[in-house]
Amino acid sequence: MKSYNQKIAIQNPDYSLYIKREDLLHPYVSGNKFRKLHYNLQKAKADDQTTLLTFGGAFSNHILAVAAAGKENGMKTIGVIRGEELRSKILENPTLKMAQEFGMVFEFVSREVYRSKQETDFIQTLQQRYGKFYLLPEGGTNALAVQGCEEILVEADADFDFVCCAVGTGGTISGIINSSKVGQQVLGFPALKGDFLTEDIRKFVTQSNWQLMTDYHFGGYAKVNEPLIEFINDFYQKFQLPLDPVYTGKMAFGVLDLIEKKKFPKGSKILMIHTGGLQGVSGMNALLKQKNQIEIQFYD
Repeated sequence: MKSYNQKIAIQNPDYSLYIKREDLLHPYVSGNKFRKLHYNLQKAKADDQTTLLTFGGAFSNHILAVAAAGKENGMKTIGVIRGEELRSKILENPTLKMAQEFGMVFEFVSREVYRSKQETDFIQTLQQRYGKFYLLPEGGTNALAVQGCEEILVEADADFDFVCCAVGTGGTISGIINSSKVGQQVLGFPALKGDFLTEDIRKFVTQSNWQLMTDYHFGGYAKVNEPLIEFINDFYQKFQLPLDPVYTGKMAFGVLDLIEKKKFPKGSKILMIHTGGLQGVSGMNALLKQKNQIEIQFYD
């Protein structure tokens, strides 16, 4: 499918709000993962690589996307997974279970070992174990991923004043910044605590028309609370549009909060980017259920 801009009928005549449905691009390689993998897959094939190796956590969108893309393209996939305790819990984890069904082989490592994932010695150990492979970084962000994300915005999006997206590793917002037009402002809503992402983004961009909104991480990566879950459920009830709790839910919460606080100039036309990630909802709900907290509910 192609993505399209869906109007969000907010009760505020001073602003117009839309969301780009990148989550509809592919059932498993959705949103920014589809964009990030597009040119990397082309490069892997051009280099005669038949195996993809990457990294991720328990409910990683990227892990599942690589597994699905590998299956579709006839390539082997290897996932280096953070957390040795997950080895015996694959069937309890919807993300890992599905990735395994797509043919992905897992290498479970401790959190300490995982921190060395970019070091040459660790990569060489993996090469000795698995042979030749095409290496994809955690989250999929590299120059080719940014190139793919530059195609998120199209000419029809030129009349938006603000473009807003969630930020994980910085690749998606970098591509959006590079393809944004004169006069547009790009706002990033980090899912991680801290402002260290600024330097990562600067490696890929030359424009300065962007800003990170660091007040909407809800405690850090994959951290949620009751107000966020209630917001996601309310958003679905109002607009029949699902959001994920790790990325797009926090971004949309932030955008609507800024609108309510009148932080955007009057008359602004605002575009949010739905970067997918809905596969992680079932895993999040399992964690919420264990804690006897309200769950994400996508039904009328």
